[in-house]
Amino acid sequence: MGSLKSEEALESNCTNPLNPDELRRQGHMIIDFLADYDKTIEDHPSNASTAGILGEILCSGFGVVGFSWVSSPAATELESLVMEWLGEMLKLPRPFLFSGGGGGVIHGNTCEAIICTLAAARDKMLRESGEKNITKLVVYCSDQTHCAFKKAAQVVGINARNIRAINTTKVTEFGMCPSSLKQAIATDIKEGLVPLYLCATVGTTSTSAVDPVKELCRVAEEHNVWVHVDAAYAGAACICPEYRGLIDGVELANSFSFNAHKWFLTGLDCCCLWVKDSAALRQALSSQAEYLRNKPSESKKDDRFEVVCKRNFALVCFRISPSVLSKQGLSTGYLSGDASIDNDNIKDEHTVKEPVTTTSNINDVNKRLLEEINGTGQVFMTHAVVGGVYAIRFAVGATLVQERHVRLAWKLVQGHADAILRDRP
Repeated sequence: MGSLKSEEALESNCTNPLNPDELRRQGHMIIDFLADYDKTIEDHPSNASTAGILGEILCSGFGVVGFSWVSSPAATELESLVMEWLGEMLKLPRPFLFSGGGGGVIHGNTCEAIICTLAAARDKMLRESGEKNITKLVVYCSDQTHCAFKKAAQVVGINARNIRAINTTKVTEFGMCPSSLKQAIATDIKEGLVPLYLCATVGTTSTSAVDPVKELCRVAEEHNVWVHVDAAYAGAACICPEYRGLIDGVELANSFSFNAHKWFLTGLDCCCLWVKDSAALRQALSSQAEYLRNKPSESKKDDRFEVVCKRNFALVCFRISPSVLSKQGLSTGYLSGDASIDNDNIKDEHTVKEPVTTTSNINDVNKRLLEEINGTGQVFMTHAVVGGVYAIRFAVGATLVQERHVRLAWKLVQGHADAILRDRP
């Protein structure tokens, strides 16, 4: 009998493992564990925040099922309220707000937002022009737009051949050129196609480039093209007055999305806990922006490095300078008309006597530098290839990052660059 009672007790504990007292005991244990973990956060690369942790606990504790208003009226009402706060903080035009007849929702990621707006634009256009035109719909982006856009377009039925990626250049700081868009639209109309949707990006993944929203909207407006502003990376920063100008023209767009967690460092599920304190948020982001804006770029202090493209936000794209490699004789031969030769070294129509460094050679050196930096496990950087240039991406936008972290990272970069340059023949 004793054994039977033990089994019954075990079964009872399995089906209802926590009573309120046990929840409290184990909850304290978990919080203590996380607090201790947070003390050594620098030993574990992470962008978590205490606000995010507490918000997730609350959400899980209430067992929120946020499918619809019927399944969770409180969650739906709270979502609407938070979206209103966010829209007001960004100073979005009134039609984007619930109070102005618009409104927003929280998606799991940016791709979901793009799929949603693409589907809305598609249905609107097909109602006007007829279902048969589904194969003629054309969508536009730049060659810097996140790859999720092309995937999303195919998900909603856009022919892969009708996805236009407008080429960008360093001249336009890798932002989309309005005249190039206008030309692409004109060509498609001439061929009997139907321009549908433009994705303008504020803060591209590779270099944090910014598309000229107002000018692009003007072009799109001429042809009844839906404009979606994808501000996934940079949108949250635009609550600061010094950045808000980057989304000027949004009043001409049809939709707007951004990822709050990329700067606020908390899941939107718990933004309701503190996002209403807009003054504090602006102060926090502005302080960080001020530091990044006023602090001279460390790479400029070391002439062996160069900043590859304009820094708009908290991302610096840099590389070991081609001139340094050339000066140190780190070449692969003499110029002989090879198309891969770096343009800076081309003189007198491919006639030079000194050794030159090819683009591929420069890229290989910087690729090795990135691999060695990440191999230390102390920092993590990524890369991008823009205009054929391999650039190392150093993102600093996190509330836990302090100046000492940036200095340590830069010393690490310099140390490995020293070793690589010494090792080269």
